[in-house]
Amino acid sequence: MLLIQPSEEMSKQIRMELNENVATRDKDVEVIKEWLSKQPHLPQFDDDYRLLTFLRGCKFSLEKCKKKLDMYFTMRTAIPEFFTNRDVTLPELKEITKIIQIPPLPGLTKNGRRVIVMRGINKDLPTPNVAELMKLVLMIGDVRLKEELMGVAGDVYILDASVATPSHFAKFTPALVKKFLVCVQEAYPVKLKEVHVVNISPLVDTIVNFVKPFIKEKIRNRIFMHSDLNTLYEYIPREILPAEYGGDAGPLQNIHETWIKKLEEYGPWFVEQESIKTNEALRPGKPKTHDDLFGLDGSFRQLVID
Repeated sequence: MLLIQPSEEMSKQIRMELNENVATRDKDVEVIKEWLSKQPHLPQFDDDYRLLTFLRGCKFSLEKCKKKLDMYFTMRTAIPEFFTNRDVTLPELKEITKIIQIPPLPGLTKNGRRVIVMRGINKDLPTPNVAELMKLVLMIGDVRLKEELMGVAGDVYILDASVATPSHFAKFTPALVKKFLVCVQEAYPVKLKEVHVVNISPLVDTIVNFVKPFIKEKIRNRIFMHSDLNTLYEYIPREILPAEYGGDAGPLQNIHETWIKKLEEYGPWFVEQESIKTNEALRPGKPKTHDDLFGLDGSFRQLVID
């Protein structure tokens, strides 16, 4: 199964954590839909499940949800390199899927969190187009918005540094990383709970030190380095991990291929979504510009982690 949904007992725990009231959540969705219908610059958007996911990601704060939805559509106008030509069968994306694995795992942790593994296949392979890689990550994020109907308590990332090299790292320019971080943080209902780095090397310290000035202390304390997989198991149960990490969930490549097939099936949907974005000419007040969103000085906006 692509995404195992939480059990009813786990869902109760998640609802408490996300401030979800079963009795009032449908009304909250209707409030958001009515608000959307009155925003001249926003597209028609009638997807109750995705709206509910946004509400969950905002712990059912209507004002936070409105702001995040506005940014969700704004990013699609502001960063076309991430949100156009989202076809996993195109050569440039197909090439990335052959050398990088980035699948969410089917199972959940005991506290209802989704685990995503990111790793390269071979350190001797050339660095892929980083913008296309980020596009692929966001494509998977959009599929999850549609398919995680029960809601999860947050995301946990496993970053495998075994094939990371300085030449790979050099391709991640500050401007591109900034766009990606602003997009993920401000436009997606993502709750990043933990980051676990495995197969560490001296380069990992360089990368983390590069990122640390731009993230809040809260997430700095949630980045864990593992020189031994046994310490990873203290956070993530072995039964949901792939075989490569001593787990019972089968080969990571199989999970990865299942996700690529899913993205292929979503091809027509991704084409439809290209027009689901803001029309800045109709935004009340001043249109949002690239400089408004990403700044002029080249510094990172702080990454706020809930």
